[in-house]
Amino acid sequence: MRVFWILQAIGWGLWLTDQLLWIVFDLVLQKEMPVMFSADALLFMAGVPMLGGLLLRPHLQPSERSARLGALDFSLLLLWWLYLYVFYVICWQYVSPDLVHYDRNYDLLDAGQALVLASVLGVFWYRASGQWRKFYGYFFGVVLFNSVAFYLLNRELHKGVYFTGSWYDLPYSASFAAFTVVALAGRGLSSTTETSADETYASSIARLAMMAVLSLPVMAGFALLGHDIPASVARFRVLVTLGTMFAMAFLMFFKLYRLNGELKLTNNVLHEASLTDPLTGLRNRRYFSATIEGDVHHALRSYADNRDQRTRDLVFYLIDADNFKEVNDRYGHDVGDRVLVEMSRRISSAIRHSDVLVRWGGEEFLILSRYTDRREARTLSARVLAAVSDTPFALTNPNETICRTCSIGWAAFPWLSKHPEIVNYETVLNFADRALGEAKRAGKNRAVGLLPAGDQLVPTVSEMVYPGYMTADVLAIGGTTGQLQE
Repeated sequence: MRVFWILQAIGWGLWLTDQLLWIVFDLVLQKEMPVMFSADALLFMAGVPMLGGLLLRPHLQPSERSARLGALDFSLLLLWWLYLYVFYVICWQYVSPDLVHYDRNYDLLDAGQALVLASVLGVFWYRASGQWRKFYGYFFGVVLFNSVAFYLLNRELHKGVYFTGSWYDLPYSASFAAFTVVALAGRGLSSTTETSADETYASSIARLAMMAVLSLPVMAGFALLGHDIPASVARFRVLVTLGTMFAMAFLMFFKLYRLNGELKLTNNVLHEASLTDPLTGLRNRRYFSATIEGDVHHALRSYADNRDQRTRDLVFYLIDADNFKEVNDRYGHDVGDRVLVEMSRRISSAIRHSDVLVRWGGEEFLILSRYTDRREARTLSARVLAAVSDTPFALTNPNETICRTCSIGWAAFPWLSKHPEIVNYETVLNFADRALGEAKRAGKNRAVGLLPAGDQLVPTVSEMVYPGYMTADVLAIGGTTGQLQE
């Protein structure tokens, strides 16, 4: 909105400057206005910022993306419109002075500008409502009034019968004063937020800008092949076209740079979304699948290099909320979702920054504890059990709470410390799942860890190890086994 009014003020200021120059020649210098006067450009240029301000659609607050990219399309169109004035008018004013061609081209461009301005206002008036509809209606009427008044004055000027102070000055001056009505009608107006349907307008402006860029080679060809214009004019038009093409190419490059940035940002957002659980904000199984190989290789290298035993293990913790179906059945899925979110928060607070918490599915979570020691696994599982069960979960009513617990099954990778490469991580993960089952069967609200009885296992001829043939010690950590309070 602010930019819109700034551009309107610039347009009205250019008109005022042009009128002041007329006053200087008439009253101060007491001379006739020079033919093909350079100040004529001010009269034409006044409509450019006014049209540009309208193309910004002040009745809509654009999204950040539309504002960034739309400004470049807007600049391309304004540059193209100024290029037309230089191409068709300036050449007959300075390069090869010709009053007939100058007047004809100037009047055609000015009439085209007024037509486009009125058309845009008419479309906005048709689509707007309330105060904005009234504002665009006033604006359209004043533009039409000004165009008619200028046409009448300009026609008499070409006939050589116009003089300062004639009656033609009255409607023309009144048309300028009428723009005050537009400014007053715009007081208090505010923009509404742009919707996704409104963003099609930005695509239309972008297409117009692209058509403007593609028109430049055609204009250059027209200048080269035209045999009815002086060679100096043709040369000037080609040079102007080349200069404009360079300026537009720079703007297009900058727009492409921004689009690439938008695409990169969008891809990063999509990639992050594909690896994140939408309910809890935790990592999901896709993230686990994408990163686990790197963690496994790091653990195997740590064993191969005989690194510090305290930082070379991976421990998988599978966590399942106990009796979670009761929460959904009794309180509804909305409460169940809030309990899951709170449970994920509590588990996150109990693990280290280097650990990864994954929403494994439903009410199950997975902790991938990295750079750790399997001898410390029981400590972490005890912290998680306490974090979940020690504090009741609040329901919709803050005064109403429920107590919830969880069960944990864990196993360490490599499974065999003397032969770390024999058992893959998928098998160890299955061991953690078996341990979780043992925790459930043992009464829930407890953690069960599965570790090998010894590392003396020798690979078979087929170099495969079957979990069913492995002997394991079961280590259990019991949690609070009392009755749940509701």
